[in-house]
Amino acid sequence: MQGEGIVQSLSSLSCVRCSKPASLQCPKCMDLKLPREGASFCTQDCFKASWSSHKAVHLKAKLSTMTDQLNLDADTDGWLYCTRKGQGRSGFAPNFDWTGPLRPYPISSMRTVPAHIDKPDWAEDGTPKIEPYSDLQNTVEIKTPEQIKRMRETCRLGREILDAAARVIRPGITTDEIDRVVHEATIAGGGYPSPLNYHFFPKSCCTSVNEVICHGIPDARKLEDGDIVNVDVSVYYKGCHGDLNETFFVGNVDEASQQLVRCTYECLEKAIAIVKPGVRFREVGEVINRHATMSGLSVVKSYCGHGIGDLFHCAPNIPHYARNKAVGVMKAGQTFTIEPMINAGVWRDRLWPDGWTAVTADGKRSAQFEHTLLVTESGVEVLTGRLPSSPKVFPWLDA
Repeated sequence: MQGEGIVQSLSSLSCVRCSKPASLQCPKCMDLKLPREGASFCTQDCFKASWSSHKAVHLKAKLSTMTDQLNLDADTDGWLYCTRKGQGRSGFAPNFDWTGPLRPYPISSMRTVPAHIDKPDWAEDGTPKIEPYSDLQNTVEIKTPEQIKRMRETCRLGREILDAAARVIRPGITTDEIDRVVHEATIAGGGYPSPLNYHFFPKSCCTSVNEVICHGIPDARKLEDGDIVNVDVSVYYKGCHGDLNETFFVGNVDEASQQLVRCTYECLEKAIAIVKPGVRFREVGEVINRHATMSGLSVVKSYCGHGIGDLFHCAPNIPHYARNKAVGVMKAGQTFTIEPMINAGVWRDRLWPDGWTAVTADGKRSAQFEHTLLVTESGVEVLTGRLPSSPKVFPWLDA
């Protein structure tokens, strides 16, 4: 109530608190042009006593105005912006020096997972308990045949989930709807969406649009013709994780964006081609950096590939840039991801106030592709490889 005044009103209305004849009206309600029937009071005392509940009327009105301005659907009522590492929520977009045209939109509440689904240890409270303290943060695990069998099943499920998301991408769909498809396909397959509540991440997948490099939070924004969007799917199934992502075209995409996405795909393919026992992990970054820079593009340095298995993230780290300091060589039985993030402009990134969304420092577009890989005795097996049933969304593959 502090700082709020009361002004005279000539209308003969009833006090919203005690129903006595009203002679005063809330000035904030007048500013927002709200109906006077819900903003009239008989005395200052009644106004002060009602303030704690009455001020919610102002917030609801502002949220309604926001919904109209953003052209959101009616069923987004009550959605809030993410403002702090998946935990903070606000009815208003945070202040930030946005690097590009994209802005955050409100997000829906966290989706639920049935009780019968096996869950990782962060599912309930958002905090991984085994992963940070595991010896596998410093030692690259050689998987047993039983672990490899489970990894194959999990990664196959992850591929089917990403394919389901790819089939619904079009102008007009929201990234939250993509998240719903991913969530429901994961549950239907008997898995748990690994990102959900991981360090409090509020959604079941990451959707990174245009200048977003990675970890974009699905929200109420509708994809527009000409956008590019990366969908990053991770699934926990039979005690292990699988991880993959692809960047998709939304409608008619300009030539520069098409070249960016294709080059990023090629960077991953060229990196996979060198994977075999005896190859140094640092060589992955050399191959990727060489191909990207030849196309006039840059490689993100802040995020890297990682070991994966019973843990979501573990050793080894796989940097994607040249002259990196990655230690160790590949050995048969290791599983890890390669996931280059390639920018149209500078390689540097910035983080949005939500604590997750990484964007390019210059606002130019970024693309990413990822596979989970198994080093074999003779080379590599792409555990998350495309299937004959995978949607044909990349023109260069058809060619």
